[in-house]
Amino acid sequence: MERENTCCFTGHRPDKLPWGTDEGDPRCLAMKAALERAAEEAYGAGCRHFMCGMARGCDLYFAQAVLALRARCPDVTLEGVRPCESQADGWPARERALYREILDRCDFETLIQHRYDRFCMMRRNRYMVDRSGRIIAVYNGVPGGGTAWTLRYALGKNLPAHIIRLEEFTR
Repeated sequence: MERENTCCFTGHRPDKLPWGTDEGDPRCLAMKAALERAAEEAYGAGCRHFMCGMARGCDLYFAQAVLALRARCPDVTLEGVRPCESQADGWPARERALYREILDRCDFETLIQHRYDRFCMMRRNRYMVDRSGRIIAVYNGVPGGGTAWTLRYALGKNLPAHIIRLEEFTR
């Protein structure tokens, strides 16, 4: 994949979302629609390859948006980038099933390392940013955490960023 035609994603897990895991919440539905628009905008800018870190919450929502885009635009590819083999082992059954379903539908799957260690998520995020020409982020504005780090890293590499501000969906 060419870097300029690749878009990666970063976003929050359910514990940082005001609706938690309630995907029927109108705020969640609005945020998912914003993700779909952001993926379409990246497609319009020339992105054909999308990378997702496969974490709970916003990552899986993003993957679903890209799969919906791929249904309309067959030149779209999705790469599931897993930080380690045990990524989803402790997740609730419903989310684990969704994770596996999305991985089965990915065009590519990348495993950063076999075993978990405290740096594997950061390595995954760096892998995605280093191979992308743009980034989409769902961000709550708090400076700490993986989403903030990944977004800061991408901006430091001068990647164009489409930032979906979480506070838009908390009013």
